[in-house]
Amino acid sequence: MRPAIDIISAVRDPDIFGAWFKDRATWAAWFCLLKTLFAIPLDEAELAIFRKHTGRSHPAPAGYFDVSLIVGRRGGKSLILALVAAFLAVFFDWRPYLTGGESGTIIIVAADKKQAAVTMAYLREMLSIPLLKSMVVRETEELIGLSNGVVVEVAVSNFRTIRGRTIVAALCDELAFWTTDESGSSPDREIIAALRPAMATIAMLLKASSPYARRGVLWNDYKKHFGKDDSKTLVWQADTRSMNESVPENFIAAAYEDDAASASAEYGALFRTDIEGFVSREVVEACVALGRFEMPPITGLVYYGFVDPSGGSSDAMSLCIAHRERDRSVIDVIREVTPPFSPEEVVSDFAALLKAYRISTITSDRYAGQWTAERFRVHGIQCEQSAKPKSDLYKDMLPVLNSGGVELLDHAKAITQICSLERRTARGGRDSIDHAPGQHDDLANAIAGAVVGTSIAQGGAEGWIEYLRRQVEHADLDSVRPAGPEFGYEISPLPLVSITVPQAVANEGAMTINGRLYGFRRIGTEAIVEVRRTDAAWLLSRSPPWRDLNSVLAAELLNEETA
Repeated sequence: MRPAIDIISAVRDPDIFGAWFKDRATWAAWFCLLKTLFAIPLDEAELAIFRKHTGRSHPAPAGYFDVSLIVGRRGGKSLILALVAAFLAVFFDWRPYLTGGESGTIIIVAADKKQAAVTMAYLREMLSIPLLKSMVVRETEELIGLSNGVVVEVAVSNFRTIRGRTIVAALCDELAFWTTDESGSSPDREIIAALRPAMATIAMLLKASSPYARRGVLWNDYKKHFGKDDSKTLVWQADTRSMNESVPENFIAAAYEDDAASASAEYGALFRTDIEGFVSREVVEACVALGRFEMPPITGLVYYGFVDPSGGSSDAMSLCIAHRERDRSVIDVIREVTPPFSPEEVVSDFAALLKAYRISTITSDRYAGQWTAERFRVHGIQCEQSAKPKSDLYKDMLPVLNSGGVELLDHAKAITQICSLERRTARGGRDSIDHAPGQHDDLANAIAGAVVGTSIAQGGAEGWIEYLRRQVEHADLDSVRPAGPEFGYEISPLPLVSITVPQAVANEGAMTINGRLYGFRRIGTEAIVEVRRTDAAWLLSRSPPWRDLNSVLAAELLNEETA
């Protein structure tokens, strides 16, 4: 199918789209790309540009319908997407590919409403020129309907809203930064998967974005199709100034000087090597107690609370309550209040909930202001700042997740926030863990604080001190369970015996026997554990390595059992 006019003629014509491309020399790389997409022959200079940015020797004679543009920030992507949308909408006859009077939709999918508004503003201007404005028969904030039956629509990245259309072109803007929704779906993969069945026979799929981490559709396209002459998916990679010479060179140089890793992605169009996923979804979901959404307070348990506060205007305020159950942390309650809200009212509600779980002292995010502690104190709750920043809390939570040492609630948003965390490597080589751009981690932070707070080093002095502190502050000392599994120690009226720990397990630091957790201690080069005599007899009767290492004690205890 050939349009009434080719796209290069349209951008050179002052009565069509030429007003947006007056300094044509600065748009040479984009014109080369447009020729490549729409099967317009390249001259020698343009062929050199094509080879530089695609890694291929020659373009496909019929053009391309599946394209990934990996272009630096401020390279002109949004304007080109609007141009392609306008050109496809008014100069192509889509009727042979539509049935039953249906409309053909050209959809522009953006990362957020702000980005969508930018592209839509360009598009409105292009369709308002004297030659085309009479074609506009319907117009809303997110949609332009044309007299030829084509509808141009912008949508925010959500695969659920994509379905139900006949799509003749899909233009995906900044897909590397589409945020993960609460269901935990990967938005770029889900949206592309939802688009393809809705696309007409010759529909164009154009994906344009600055690169980010080495994951997702953009990265997969780059790995599979860049530099492959026989691939039907074209991947075009270009830094900002290669596509837009008007961006000052000293501006980009300053960005590299400030943060080379970030600038190489934003302006150099290179995928970041310093950002990786924090934990796999499979690991996190294995820790979820399916169907458990909240646990009521239970007499005898010692609970721990962690709050991630907020001023109420932008971030959510979150609370997590947890307890220690044998060898694992158990999340009992998650609360999140999203803005806008009154911080004073939220603190009051959180304080009432904490008291229901007999909690009088909580821990807050390290960067919480003094206001948080003051307001909780008014409601009878002592609030102490975490000794560790949230990045360190995440690091400490990771081995707990990997070992299945926590029971998480069945809370989709919290699970997604944990799975979406990223590990970044700073200039000095130090790792930090945080949420991705445009996302949030308020629930994940509160959960990490609670998990770490209830996963105190087993058998260490810190665990013993923490247990005593919570015993003293507890309102009903008689209802508190013995310390054993909660903090690595057990107050037992029964006599204990010392057992030498085999070297193979000495580094584990602790072990569980019959539901009781015992911590190891070092005496010289040996690890020793003190356990109940009945537990020692049980262990030595069943484990040859332990029995061989403690032969005298084993003989004594086993004789007692047979006597």
